[in-house]
Amino acid sequence: MTERRSYVLAAGGTGGHMVPAAALGVELARRGHHVALVSDERGVRFPGLFEGVETHVLPAGRLGGGPLGYLKAARQMLAGRAMARKLYKQLRPSAVIGFGGYPAFPALAAAFSARIPTVIHEQNAVLGRVNRLVAGRVAAIATSYDKVERMKPGWAVKTHLTGNPVREAVLALRAKPYPMLEEDGLFRVLVTGGSQGASILSQVVPDGLALLPVQFRRRLQVTHQARVEDIEMVRAKYQEHEIPAEVATYLPDMPERLAWAHLVIARAGASTIAELTAAGRPAILVPLPSATDDHQTANAREITEAGGARTIPQRAFTAQELAKQMQKLGLDTKALENAAARARGVGRPDAVRDLADLVESIHAPKAPVGKVQKTNKNGRPAYA
Repeated sequence: MTERRSYVLAAGGTGGHMVPAAALGVELARRGHHVALVSDERGVRFPGLFEGVETHVLPAGRLGGGPLGYLKAARQMLAGRAMARKLYKQLRPSAVIGFGGYPAFPALAAAFSARIPTVIHEQNAVLGRVNRLVAGRVAAIATSYDKVERMKPGWAVKTHLTGNPVREAVLALRAKPYPMLEEDGLFRVLVTGGSQGASILSQVVPDGLALLPVQFRRRLQVTHQARVEDIEMVRAKYQEHEIPAEVATYLPDMPERLAWAHLVIARAGASTIAELTAAGRPAILVPLPSATDDHQTANAREITEAGGARTIPQRAFTAQELAKQMQKLGLDTKALENAAARARGVGRPDAVRDLADLVESIHAPKAPVGKVQKTNKNGRPAYA
């Protein structure tokens, strides 16, 4: 039986940080450990995550805004660090695990000063800013991709490929077959811009679908997640084109929608890629060009090179280009099923288990850490 321990998860307020943190929290709790979350106001209120988990809000400034902005951010981070140190005296955590985002920084800084072991998890294919700031001081770095940019060579010895944890409901889709697609049956499309939506998808996708051959277009059934400010425009476009579509600002049943879809049109955020590869769903990806260090383009590279997705840069994402790519995939049932299998092939379904093993192992570095560090030819953890 595993010794009961206390762990603190520190994450920023976006879905890309919060979803894997929540998945790890569930796994650690299942193993009998106490779990607490520290984040910002957005993170502790993130819908559908961390129910029943002890949560704490820490002040954490975001760098920017010139000298005054940096000064304000520094003051907030120092205040957050002081609050975290006080919290650790109560929780006595065995480790603090950071998932990136500015709210994670004060929690990790407090752990360094209190000599509490630390682990960071990087969801993207480019090491994020906060993780770069702390990577030299943490005990272990967990990555979601075999190749991660902005990593220093000296960190390799403590870097472990675990994958990006997804929700259990999404992981369960891996055991289910790709939905049968008949030549004259419904073709179900899921459009999502991630937790914050994407206006470019709302502007282009309805018009792109309208350019498909009439026999293909009549088979479409669309679920489209849109920003609040775009939703009426998107609904009007689908109605104009006579394409059946459900349009919403938030999809609480995303795992069910993913199970239902034959094709996903999406941004290339870390959680989106992890869920596509866990479930085995082909996709057309439009990376966010303003993402820090262009990390969404890097995220899309593995699944695209494997043949599980087609990536279209936003500058080239037009209605005509979308219709062309849709026809290449959707008019050939075998090609679509093959793309689904290739997407599934680059998934890392044991990510949450391997990350939890790594977190527990920092107390016994001669055992599981070495096993997690080894990888097989596909880049997945290989256990001796």
